[in-house]
Amino acid sequence: MVAFMASSQPEWWKTAVVYQVYPRSFAESASAIGPTPGVGTLTGLTERLDYLAWLGVDALWLSPICRSPMADFGYDISDFCAVDPTFGTLADFDELLVQAHARGIRLILDWVPNHTSDQHEWFQESRRNRTNPKADWYVWRDEPANNWLASFPRGESAWEFDEARSQYYLRCFLREQPDLNWDNPQVEAAMHGTLRFWLDRGVDGFRMDVVHLLGKDLALDDPPICQEKVWGHVPYNDQPITHERLRRIRRVLDEYRDTDGRDRASVGEVYLLDEAAMADYYGDGDELHLSFNFKFLWAPFDPAELAIRIHATVALLAERGAWPTWVLSNHDVPRHRQRYGGGELEARMAAIMLLTLPGTPFMYQGEELGLVDADVPAERVVDPGLRDGCRAPIPWDSSDLHGWTADPWLPFPPEAEVRNVERQLGDSGSILHFYRRMLALRSSTPALQGGIGASEFQLLKGTPGLLAWARSDGSQMWFTYINPTSVPQGDRGEMEGATVVLSTDASLEGSVVSGALPARVAFVARRDGTM
Repeated sequence: MVAFMASSQPEWWKTAVVYQVYPRSFAESASAIGPTPGVGTLTGLTERLDYLAWLGVDALWLSPICRSPMADFGYDISDFCAVDPTFGTLADFDELLVQAHARGIRLILDWVPNHTSDQHEWFQESRRNRTNPKADWYVWRDEPANNWLASFPRGESAWEFDEARSQYYLRCFLREQPDLNWDNPQVEAAMHGTLRFWLDRGVDGFRMDVVHLLGKDLALDDPPICQEKVWGHVPYNDQPITHERLRRIRRVLDEYRDTDGRDRASVGEVYLLDEAAMADYYGDGDELHLSFNFKFLWAPFDPAELAIRIHATVALLAERGAWPTWVLSNHDVPRHRQRYGGGELEARMAAIMLLTLPGTPFMYQGEELGLVDADVPAERVVDPGLRDGCRAPIPWDSSDLHGWTADPWLPFPPEAEVRNVERQLGDSGSILHFYRRMLALRSSTPALQGGIGASEFQLLKGTPGLLAWARSDGSQMWFTYINPTSVPQGDRGEMEGATVVLSTDASLEGSVVSGALPARVAFVARRDGTM
């Protein structure tokens, strides 16, 4: 097992800032050309760890790197215990892990428990006939058991007929992604084994893909809205037995904590678009450590709506003693700067929001550059879920290929000639430096790493155009003020006397809050004292 050389703080995931890496689009190696020029590799990521350490992130979440035919770009896994040659080798992974840990950066892998590739040896055996040892490892029926639609391609049935076995199998996503049958204890044990394989190598945790699908009631039809809007049933599946399975998964992770006192964290993709349903996946501290909050992610950049989402999340999780996550972008959704209207000011305001809320923030690669989605022409669209734009490659410099050895697998995002790492490193006023300052402030400020109790965090009331809160560690109070509107705020008595430490308007930094506050600005301010 690889030893982690930095602090062994047990609940490290509570204070960490996690940075999602989409490996295909992150970086190629400068020293070793990968098997597919224009596609990122593990060695390329290893060579960029100093950049990520400089930025100030604490952990990396890697989108899938396991062996895969890439029908769904790694979410169709044909071998859970091997690295796909596109990205490198197990030795490359081990070196990445060693180098990340040496820099105090933890590593979280994407784990895909709901389905495999149809090329996985388990499915190849299962489809052979109805009596083989793995005949019941997938969900087979003589006729479709319900009206479910696949999540994508839109409008297709979730039941796929297989000529070899003369039966239908369930596939909640592509036909190349048959669903595993978690009702079979052998499947559950085998999937636990895939966790242990990576845990034994020293990984620090897992992001668990569509984990709310581990229990399914096939007797239930989808509600009409699924059929009317061709959404597929995935956002509506939520069965009690899933929680039993999550508790057993948690026990696997806790075996490793019990060995060395260091948590192996789990964060679930619980795509239920409901804070109360999402909160249930924490259990009584015995299921997920963290759960993504998609209701917050999809909220518009509207202070009133965001305040509702934050209040609901904090209230529900405080009751359980659970810990929030905050996410604005990932590999499945349009980048938040684009969703928020495309302005850099909004992107900087969003950074202040994300990194001063209580809980664990997740950043998506490139948001520190203020990227928006790439414009992908029809002839270059490759993703069956039409998510190519947000997966565009990271521009590293201002050269024609922006630091890549060949034309990448997807087009670069807009403004790559200025929104690249090299250019922004050289500009102390860039959004990249803004993120670094915000991350450093969070890391060095106990109040900004605290919890969601009433003595630690309070949303502040204001006009519908203001989003503001206070945080305290018992000796200092820190205030977040976000006003994206053109209307100034009246006297903010709660903040009176606080000193602005970081602001989207640099001229405010060092000033003392007094009287009315300006429009179109966000800042973080400090004052001695308690709530």
